[in-house]
Amino acid sequence: MRALHLSRQVIKGRWFMVYACFLILSASGGTYIFGIYSPVLKSSLNYNQKTLNTLSFFKDLGGNVGILSGLINEVSPPFVVLLVGAAMNLFGYLMIYLSITGHIARPPVWKMCVYICIAANSQTFANTGALVTCVKNFPESRGIVLGLLKCFVGLSGAIFTQLYLAFYGEDSKSLVLLIAWLPAAISIVLVYTIRIMEPPSGGSAGAKIQPFYYFMYLAVGLGGYLLLFIIVEKVANFSRAEYIANGAVVVFLLFLPIVVVVNEELNTLMNQGKTPPIAVTVDQTPDISVQVENSMPKSSAIKRITDVFRAPARGEDYSILQALVSLDMLILFFATICGIGGTLTAIDNMGQIGESLGYPSKSINTFVSLISIWNAMGRLAAGFLSEIFLKRYDFPRPLMLTVVLLLACAGHLLIAFGVPNSLYIASIIIGFCFGAQWPLLFAIISEIFGLKYYSTLYNFGGVASPIGSYILNVRVTGYLYDREAGRQNIAAAAGEKDLLCVGVKCFRLSFLIIAAATVVGAVASLILVARTRKFYKGDIYAKFRQTEARPEEVQSGVGDAGFNGEDRVASVNETEGLTTGRKL
Repeated sequence: MRALHLSRQVIKGRWFMVYACFLILSASGGTYIFGIYSPVLKSSLNYNQKTLNTLSFFKDLGGNVGILSGLINEVSPPFVVLLVGAAMNLFGYLMIYLSITGHIARPPVWKMCVYICIAANSQTFANTGALVTCVKNFPESRGIVLGLLKCFVGLSGAIFTQLYLAFYGEDSKSLVLLIAWLPAAISIVLVYTIRIMEPPSGGSAGAKIQPFYYFMYLAVGLGGYLLLFIIVEKVANFSRAEYIANGAVVVFLLFLPIVVVVNEELNTLMNQGKTPPIAVTVDQTPDISVQVENSMPKSSAIKRITDVFRAPARGEDYSILQALVSLDMLILFFATICGIGGTLTAIDNMGQIGESLGYPSKSINTFVSLISIWNAMGRLAAGFLSEIFLKRYDFPRPLMLTVVLLLACAGHLLIAFGVPNSLYIASIIIGFCFGAQWPLLFAIISEIFGLKYYSTLYNFGGVASPIGSYILNVRVTGYLYDREAGRQNIAAAAGEKDLLCVGVKCFRLSFLIIAAATVVGAVASLILVARTRKFYKGDIYAKFRQTEARPEEVQSGVGDAGFNGEDRVASVNETEGLTTGRKL
């Protein structure tokens, strides 16, 4: 019976919910391995580079425009969002697989764009259902939570690479089949464990962070193992049995965090009934601000309209419209277009960059895996370090975003000048910087604009990525690549329809332009640093610590004064000189 009770506690506990989010997100990064199966798309469907980059743009569009998933999450529980995402993932990638294997007639380009957009858009449903839920459950540790969860998304590319070798061997077409069924299966199994949970009684939801450090160590261990295997794989040839054994090790490392979950829930069971009750005294004096507000006449229609555009103080809950028209959001949006758009262009073209510079196919797969791993490490480092620097040194997150953008320029310049064997270093820098930008972006949005409409604002922040990808990838990189390939006239000499380009010139001008755009994005980020300097010097998480006795407040009859505990906290924030008289 005790084992059954522990099992029930584990499944229903908040730490298993976090672990379930890890598993869902570790299988949601199919968009990051486009560089592995894009050559199959190009050869099977006879596409040129510009058409392939157009498909890449719709992949990025679907993978980052999650407004629909955000709006659905505002009005429905997370399991609905996750189930819709699972269905979209299965449909989209399955149609792509059937197309490249010839099981259905070759679809026109616009249909392929629709398929890959639907498939990639499922990633936003997984992110919204799992990641946004975790951030709301642990608001005081949002940087750490975002870094961890985004780390597992980043590792998903390397995880898929190893699993498909174990399941199907070196068959890139079957990789598409794997990313069709596996994420859907995981979401369906774990969907009902993802939910908004009340803070623990007598404490803040984000107060306990030690388990997150254990999760971090295990995530670094998984990333380190994947990196080690990739390095060994580059110099050795593995048999199918060895690939299967490697896949088993990867699965074991993915399940290892359950030890942390069981340990935390076991401690919870052991401590139940040992914590003395917390005495809470509440001042029953009616709130003057509430009485005055209720006695005032109703606002006119014009005033209500103008109030929509009058933004609250930074850190308070903005409405969706207030956030979207905010100058802070526009600056952050522009910096993201330049930064993430440039690094995403490098990632999507890594296969073609490697081919043009004469790297063997095994090395190209290595680049993709290195990007995936360092993408994950960038997310982890940015999440944890930005949280530590913010709390200890008042180091603003926008300033860390500026540093990451400047570092990305080094990777772009290495690609532009084609230094021999430098693509290994470039892939590490690009992967790290691409990953680091995401937790910083989403943490900044949650801190400046609040958590009330975070599901929608989180997804709006990602819209800048496909815009940057379209401008820098399709309009700049794809166009300049095909133009240089036309000059070389290699494809015409070989009697092929697709344009092939060889040499440093294929991507030099493109990445010089991308590097310049990234510098402009860093300057925009510095402007945001100046605008939010005073905000980040204050205690931006204070309001979450003020609400830690909310369950006791509600039980103690705060409503006798005509309002509940949540209204009481709001009145303290809004009315200087008034207090609740709460004593702990």
